[in-house]
Amino acid sequence: MSRFESTITEVFYSFDEIDFLTIIVIIAAATALIIAVQKILLGLAEKLPGRFRMYMLPVLPTIRLIIIITAVVLIVPLLIRPTFQNFIVILGTLGLAGGFAFKDYLANIIAGFVVVYERPYGPGDWVRISDAFGEIKSMGLRSLKLYTPDDTTVTIPHGKIWDTNIHNTNAGRRNHLCVADFYLDPLHDAAKVRRRLFDVALTSPYLQIEGRIAVILAEKPWGTHYRLKAYPIDNRDQFPFISDLTVRGKEALAEMGAKPARVPVAVFDTREDDPGLSEAQGRINRNT
Repeated sequence: MSRFESTITEVFYSFDEIDFLTIIVIIAAATALIIAVQKILLGLAEKLPGRFRMYMLPVLPTIRLIIIITAVVLIVPLLIRPTFQNFIVILGTLGLAGGFAFKDYLANIIAGFVVVYERPYGPGDWVRISDAFGEIKSMGLRSLKLYTPDDTTVTIPHGKIWDTNIHNTNAGRRNHLCVADFYLDPLHDAAKVRRRLFDVALTSPYLQIEGRIAVILAEKPWGTHYRLKAYPIDNRDQFPFISDLTVRGKEALAEMGAKPARVPVAVFDTREDDPGLSEAQGRINRNT
């Protein structure tokens, strides 16, 4: 027997000594438990009000991590002779091999542990990562699944936290600020417009009454930009809420006789720093 084979024999149990049935049962039980917990908690979360939903969803990654660690702790002693030296040898070998063969994969898993600990985002959060925006529906150790408003599922590795800014719009809370934009000709009564837009938000069926309503305006060379800010009852209603504010806001402004702004092309070309200008110009071009 070679020295390598002797070392393997000292570290691992022989093939005949390994209880494969127990290992299979542990893996199957852990898998079934993860699936059952995820299905039950996700089902309950969808039926609960937004406040309780935001408390329940972040628990999923932690429970999954606990189940996986427990399964590993139970399986390893069935494969390796339980001595301190053997565990050191195995950990060193796995670390060396993994560092070369699975560098990116391991980096994502490590990032997954960091995410569970620091929680920059979690299930139920609406986030923007790179060019993807949507709600996090589920999280694994390596990646998360993001559902966009266009009904598209985007899988994003946790390793993005190392080199990408994470924009979390609600950070584990049910509060989700929604903004409706309006662009008006500068010749109008700004105080009346502001009060009217405030009333539009106040009478919306989606409004969270405890949340703050704000009407922010900024004067531009081409007109006045109004931003109506408010919070919906449930963050899943953000798009119907914005649509409701926009439709009823336009009706209210039309009743007041307020005219929409008309942005000259020359101004549009030189004002790229205004994030709302592109959208405004698109609307105006379609209406003219």
